[in-house]
Amino acid sequence: MVKQINFVGILTIYKSEWSRFRRTFWQSLITPIVTTMLFLLVFGNAIGERVGGINGVSYAAFIIPGLIMLTVLNESLSNSSFGIYMPKFTGTIYEILSAPLSPIEIVIGYVGSAASKSILLGLLIFFTSTFFIDLPIAHPIPMVLLLVIVSCTFSMIGFTIGVIAKSFDHLQFVPLLIITPLTFLGGAFYSMDMLPAVWKTITLFNPIVYVISAFRWSFLGTATVNLNASLMVIFLMFFVVLSLIIIIFKTGYRIKT
Repeated sequence: MVKQINFVGILTIYKSEWSRFRRTFWQSLITPIVTTMLFLLVFGNAIGERVGGINGVSYAAFIIPGLIMLTVLNESLSNSSFGIYMPKFTGTIYEILSAPLSPIEIVIGYVGSAASKSILLGLLIFFTSTFFIDLPIAHPIPMVLLLVIVSCTFSMIGFTIGVIAKSFDHLQFVPLLIITPLTFLGGAFYSMDMLPAVWKTITLFNPIVYVISAFRWSFLGTATVNLNASLMVIFLMFFVVLSLIIIIFKTGYRIKT
């Protein structure tokens, strides 16, 4: 007999996380938008005038997909990691584990909430940027789908970080020292075609390159990395981190011990 999905339990976790989001509205939503617009102002206008156009569009329009991804990746990680770490820190994680919820339902609740916030934030940044620059969008539906899958993937990565973290300092280690540098080096502010051949080859080992390239393709219709390769890397990350979460719940690592 197939177990019925506990939609009430999933919705309870989801609403609980969103209530925290509403309590920290300025920090969670307004601050990232303002920060992104400052990036756009400095890089898009001040530096953009000297750089000129890239791939047939203005420099400001070129960097917007990278700016959106920079914000979405960091917010996905921080929201989901903090969301699952707090029950561990306060001890309420045992109440969640004893509830009639399967591991996948718990993950859907926390990851779904974090991903929803990141998707909302990404769309708001996109719409806000259209007031300042003429931003093309060649493939709107793939753009939204890529935003969803990337948000879910990095929310699951954040969920994993929150589970294995031993302190609040550990929550910031991966986003600040790994993800943010990889994003800056992943073509968020430049085209890979500008790099020498050696550095271009080295950059291909950075998974964020494929994420930004695919997302930029949905806007401009062109990509610096083969689109099929980008999609393969994105879905590979999704299934790898999903498998890791399954292993964590099966072993109870840092959850039940």
